Amino acid sequence: MLTSKVAKRYAQGLLDFTNESGQTATVFSEMKDVVKIMKESQDLNKFFMTPYIDSKKKIEVAKEIFKSLSPSSQNLITLIIRQGRENQLKNIAQEFINKVEDINGIQRVTLTTATQLSKENLDQILKSTNLVNVNSNFDLKVNVKPEILGGYVLRVGDQQVDASVKSKLNQVKKDFSLN
Repeated sequence: MLTSKVAKRYAQGLLDFTNESGQTATVFSEMKDVVKIMKESQDLNKFFMTPYIDSKKKIEVAKEIFKSLSPSSQNLITLIIRQGRENQLKNIAQEFINKVEDINGIQRVTLTTATQLSKENLDQILKSTNLVNVNSNFDLKVNVKPEILGGYVLRVGDQQVDASVKSKLNQVKKDFSLN
């Protein structure tokens, strides 16, 4: 997933600030909450995307929704809205999370399967590849997409293993069209 330059810059600024003030752990958990809220609330996303609602009203609503967050997180959200970047709020929060996880050495692993897998199957897939260091910390996100028909697609950072039935069928189709 590509992240905008705006999200990277705001996230880096927040990371620099939290490192100096010793609030990285607190803001890290709060940014996870922000991402969760933004993912779950389509109405909030539409509200923030509406251009004819002025920033003061958006700040009022954001202060009410995020009132349980620390002053640092609340100030960041207010700054983002004042600068007209509220459509990037979720991306900024996610980029901050990614930066903190990178510093802590946590791998982000995405596994896409056609059906829900058992814990044993997940462990077997992760151990079968050298992309994932199962002895260190990693954050596993499992997506279920029936359109891959079977198998799995494992993505770790910028590397990917595509062992899906769909890609194998596409390869066979391509081979037949060349001959």
